[in-house]
Amino acid sequence: MNSAERKESRYQRRKADREQKRQQFYTQYNDFSLLTDPDHLFEAYKKSIKGVSWKASVQRYEMNVLVNIAETIRKLNTGVSVSHGFVEFDLMERGRLRHIKSVHISERIVQKCMCDQILVPVLSRPLIYDNGASLKNKGLHFAISRFKTHLSRYYREYGYKGYCLSIDFSKYFDSVDHAILLKNIEQKLPNPKIMKVLKDFILPFGDGVSLGLGSQVSQISAIYHANPVDHVAERLHVYGYGRYMDDLYLIHEDRDYLLYCLSEIKKACETLKIKINMKKTKIVKLNDGVKFLKGIYSLTETGKIIARADPASRKRMRRKLRKFKKLVDAGKMGFSDAYTAYQSWRGNYIKRFDAYHTVERMDGLYNRLFIT
Repeated sequence: MNSAERKESRYQRRKADREQKRQQFYTQYNDFSLLTDPDHLFEAYKKSIKGVSWKASVQRYEMNVLVNIAETIRKLNTGVSVSHGFVEFDLMERGRLRHIKSVHISERIVQKCMCDQILVPVLSRPLIYDNGASLKNKGLHFAISRFKTHLSRYYREYGYKGYCLSIDFSKYFDSVDHAILLKNIEQKLPNPKIMKVLKDFILPFGDGVSLGLGSQVSQISAIYHANPVDHVAERLHVYGYGRYMDDLYLIHEDRDYLLYCLSEIKKACETLKIKINMKKTKIVKLNDGVKFLKGIYSLTETGKIIARADPASRKRMRRKLRKFKKLVDAGKMGFSDAYTAYQSWRGNYIKRFDAYHTVERMDGLYNRLFIT
């Protein structure tokens, strides 16, 4: 055996060891009893009622919680669906109308149990580090922090001149293909009982496509569905890449290379039947300002990153304050509600940005409307 053959032999052994460890990891979660364990379901119940225990439906469930959990276990073991349809309503979020399909408390508990005990450990394992949405120790602030980190690293290596490709998926939740999603999940969780329950949670959202907002299973499924796109981006060797659900960015010094990256990502999206919103997808200079997660981030000559709030958010808040004033004067809204809404915007959103003067002007408007 020569040197090349020995090297190949070592590679194959390492590859086989990695595959064995991967299968051992997935096997421990491919167990239906994790979903029917009374302790797991009761723990999921305690988590699911946080913040909603005032609801009548939740209180009715709580009155006979042990009986209800026993009934859930019976249904799961006999293959009876635990789904009860949806409570549907519309929600205006950051100027966009979103249709929410909320599930009944008994189904939410099973979803919570399935996610905590099976789906999240299994589906989060292959995710890249810079996939920042809706996972423990991650989220909006994590994604923004990583974006700034990538900008800083790029500056230390290449300076402030460069480009960022921003990509936005079009109606991402509405376009998730059930067959593709379930096939990819089934490769990791081949247990037919687990897949049957999972299908009961996913298929009712649409005729072959769509995941509903308001479902925890939908959240982790949506995070996982576009994972192949993340790995394609990794192989492109850009100087910064991240994804927050349906918002992606790639940083590189060459604009033409980013155009090539866009073509490769388009191919990966076509395989998954994900549509790219070309109106919102663009390549911009780093020093001109990159729009990401409702903020605009510019890289200066000194390496400082200037973070500005989205102008649309400021306009919406000004309109809201004037509307709140009319509602308060008409007695349809309490002053404390208007104050809480404004402080939420002021403390949770705008504090992420370099917006001293914006806050000063908005405080002036608030004081003129409600104080003086």
